[in-house]
Amino acid sequence: MAVGDDAVEKAADTLQKTADKAAERGGVAEKAAQPLADDAAFVRKLKPSLVAKRIKGELPTDGPPATGAPRAPSGPQLGRRKKRGGPNPLVVVGAAAAIGVFLAKVLDWRSHAHPRD
Repeated sequence: MAVGDDAVEKAADTLQKTADKAAERGGVAEKAAQPLADDAAFVRKLKPSLVAKRIKGELPTDGPPATGAPRAPSGPQLGRRKKRGGPNPLVVVGAAAAIGVFLAKVLDWRSHAHPRD
């Protein structure tokens, strides 16, 4: 194996390890795990010896886009739900409606105090 092939393989292994760690961490990092794994598979295709064989016509150039088997996530897709406190949205809407009706009544009542003839 050539020095260039070793460097590309090492970079692909690093990307794959990073993808595995990101999948384990969860959260936003977990969303980046699959693209990193895809990048690792792509980088493996960029080995100088493989590129030279493709140029010479020894390897097909119309292979499938992904050579590796699809990887399943290492853990659950959804994390634990966080308790989000705060008032019930229906209570907030009801209170806003009640305040709006009250203000409309007050404005209507005050408009009778100074009529414009």
